[in-house]
Amino acid sequence: MADSNLQRSVTTTTARQLATTTKTAPQMGSITPRLLLKLLPWVQVNGGTYRVNRTKVELKKSERLPIQYINGEPSFTAKSLKAIPLFSEFEDGIVERLARSFKTEEVELGDYFVREGEDKQKFFIVANGQVEVISRGLHGEELRIALLGEGEFFGEADLLNDAESTVSVRAVTPSVFLSLKLQELETFVKEVPDSRETFNKAVDKQLRLKATVNDHGEKHIDLVSGHEEDNIIPETYIDYEENPTEYALNTLQTVVRVHTRVSDLYNNPYNQLEEQLRLSIESLKERQEWELINNRKFGLLSSVNPAYRISTRYGSPTPDDLDELLSLVWKEPAFFIAHPRAIAAFERECTWRGVPPVTTDLFGTKVILWRGVPLIPSDKVEVEGQYLTGRGVGTTSIILVRTGEKNQGVVGLHQSGIPGEIAPSLSARLMGLDKFGVASYLLTKYFSLATLTDDAVAVLENVEVGYYHDYQHRNQVEK
Repeated sequence: MADSNLQRSVTTTTARQLATTTKTAPQMGSITPRLLLKLLPWVQVNGGTYRVNRTKVELKKSERLPIQYINGEPSFTAKSLKAIPLFSEFEDGIVERLARSFKTEEVELGDYFVREGEDKQKFFIVANGQVEVISRGLHGEELRIALLGEGEFFGEADLLNDAESTVSVRAVTPSVFLSLKLQELETFVKEVPDSRETFNKAVDKQLRLKATVNDHGEKHIDLVSGHEEDNIIPETYIDYEENPTEYALNTLQTVVRVHTRVSDLYNNPYNQLEEQLRLSIESLKERQEWELINNRKFGLLSSVNPAYRISTRYGSPTPDDLDELLSLVWKEPAFFIAHPRAIAAFERECTWRGVPPVTTDLFGTKVILWRGVPLIPSDKVEVEGQYLTGRGVGTTSIILVRTGEKNQGVVGLHQSGIPGEIAPSLSARLMGLDKFGVASYLLTKYFSLATLTDDAVAVLENVEVGYYHDYQHRNQVEK
């Protein structure tokens, strides 16, 4: 019987030593399409600084109050309370005393904090959670007039009114409130001299300002319209901000080190220095996109005015939510940008409703459209929360922007023509050799981002990415 293990030919393992191996260039899994960098219009910034001149805002929109926790209890500073117009006319000491009058109240999911026509008017700040403010329509239907999250407040306009509340406030999630009731305010008014006059003064000031400004808080331009010959033509002027916002170019840098022996001897088929620089530049551009979204000074998320921050109605991002975003950035919106998980969650909601969005080709990448506006995927819009095996949960945001200087939108900033430039506003410079023969190359990228007007960017917050519909259960119910 022949030995089945007898070698009859050169083995493939041995023969492979004589064969030429086909190699790929180094691959990096963290490289993404970076569509944001491609879609932003880039403005040349000479001198490294970009100044955004705006018309003067006479009536600013209210900011969210920063909530802080002391020994597990929510609170806020007197300074932040004074930023609310109703309390702006009081001295610091009085505001501090008033801030201590707020009481903490907890409300469970679905419970009412205020009932229309039953409870007195309350001024409250949402310390934690999410609530909806509800009113009755002309035909008795229930209408949601506001959806409030952490740091937002409601009820200051009618706080001094002894009438019953004209709205209901219901918790969408388990919520914590910091509230000021009318009786508590009345006690404060009686104890503090001239406090009622101070309140009335603040209210009158706000009413006067509202009568003279437009929806953006800018002064109305006096005009006359008509065919009469004896009309007196009004006189007016446009005022500007005294301290306009300036954006300095941000810097991203790293040093790439390559031994001369490596770059001299091992350059075939791929140049070692070029590959080191290429992959480093890819990483640098990934970080650049992250900064454009998350940087606390100029990033998209930090640039959103509180009036242009909304929350999802039910957690998952729905067509209604994106329509609401479009109603805020309605002057030629350019694109949404969201984490791929958020886009998947939106597509699930569209499938559930039977309105699947169409797709388009963008720089060779397939993206979906909603109302003709592309949803750009980017993993730089971070998801907060835990991840379970095989199924992601957590919350994120969806951003909508308008772009371009002409449209008073969002623009990227850079400065081309810098020394050692290998791409616009990106330079590579040889720093020299050390005593071990290692060459160092300095990579530098200069960039920033500017938001020209408040309505150029809006954000949908509290976007839940982990909800899935049970279609089988639905079909059983329908049957």
